[in-house]
Amino acid sequence: MLTVSVKWLKEVFPKVEIDTSQPPYVFKCQLYDLTGVPPERQKIMVKGGLLKDDADWATLGVKEGQKMMMMGTADEIVKAPEKGPVFMEDLPEEEQVVALGHTAGLFNLGNTCYMNSTVQCLHSVPELKSALSNYPSQKSSDLDQTSHMLTAATRELFNELDKSVKPVAPMQFWMVLRKKYPQFGQLHNGVYMQQDAEECWTQLLYTLSQSLRSTESQFWIMAKTFIGDCFLLNQNPDTTKELFGIELVSRVHCQESGEESSETESVYSLKCHISQEVNHLHEGLKHGLKSELEKASPSLGRSAIYLKESCINALPRYLTVSILRDEEGKKAGLKAKVKSSSSKDNDAKMTDVEGPSNESVKSSNSTSGEGGSSGKESQLTGIYDLVAVLTHKGRSADSGHYVAWVKQESGKWIEYDDDNPIPQREEDITKLSGGGDWHMAYICMYKARAFPV
Repeated sequence: MLTVSVKWLKEVFPKVEIDTSQPPYVFKCQLYDLTGVPPERQKIMVKGGLLKDDADWATLGVKEGQKMMMMGTADEIVKAPEKGPVFMEDLPEEEQVVALGHTAGLFNLGNTCYMNSTVQCLHSVPELKSALSNYPSQKSSDLDQTSHMLTAATRELFNELDKSVKPVAPMQFWMVLRKKYPQFGQLHNGVYMQQDAEECWTQLLYTLSQSLRSTESQFWIMAKTFIGDCFLLNQNPDTTKELFGIELVSRVHCQESGEESSETESVYSLKCHISQEVNHLHEGLKHGLKSELEKASPSLGRSAIYLKESCINALPRYLTVSILRDEEGKKAGLKAKVKSSSSKDNDAKMTDVEGPSNESVKSSNSTSGEGGSSGKESQLTGIYDLVAVLTHKGRSADSGHYVAWVKQESGKWIEYDDDNPIPQREEDITKLSGGGDWHMAYICMYKARAFPV
């Protein structure tokens, strides 16, 4: 082992060891660590010329303490990045939500899975979130206080879900929901009872419809048409009805008296009756459009049975279907019979449903992913894609457990089991049709396909 000193430019490196049992290339690698000059650029003067990588130290006559000179240009020093790596947990919560690809879960406050799953499904509708973001903090004169409070609490809860990656406790929303609808505050042995998710869904949409339709809290959209010194403003009289309302025209007749009348109504969901004999979506919907009711007959002077047959007159952007099953239907499960070119189990073609359905509903503006308008007209079709499923496990709607399964804008599905969001594969969603002990679809929400016109 020899020790030499090496001069490079204005620097001198004393006591550089040379292992004479190793080729000179190893020595050059040592100098690279000291100077940053790669071995292929190093020119080291020794007896007989330049030091070669494979030379024999014994023939070079290098002596202990010898001074050697090296020439060569070092590699450019890599500068440290101006911004170091940022880990997800260091990002602001709003950015963490975007990076994560889905929003937060909701804590179960004691048998509140029915409420949590309802909120998660409706929270997935960007147009509804956009309408709520424009809802004013001050109550309008034609709206009751509890409806205003529940709508404002829904707006705040939606905002909190969008900004948080950690589970959210919907305490304020739950408190106002119980104040508006006392049935959700029923107690049994001092514990809040499980409730029906469909009832929660229907009551919440009804309240939002009343609030967003209020004259002082209408949803205004700035149109692009310019008239003189003013902009033309268009108003949406009922956002909730436009998004979820299904217009039905019904014929009500009594076979006993021959009385007959017609009526038009708007509902927020269709009933799909599933039994051992009926296990296809379109067949169940047909059965749900027929019902019997008992009411007073003017001509008979007593109560009589009337048959109500409904037809779909107009469809919304988001179609909600409530799955009603008898005991045999729970074993049979649900099948979606689709006749479109891209047939999938999670699509629905409303032309399969009997009745003069107005399957093409025009919208003044096509809706973007964030619920805004693109300025171009679009037309909704009668073909719907599944975007959310609310499932139930248990013997009755007032017991068991509810879970929301929501399709994200990225196309992936998230299972919201209260405070635990779990990514799921699309093929797992088709297993929610029922027919066993697994989660069974209780409410399905579909979104209409649209094309520009």
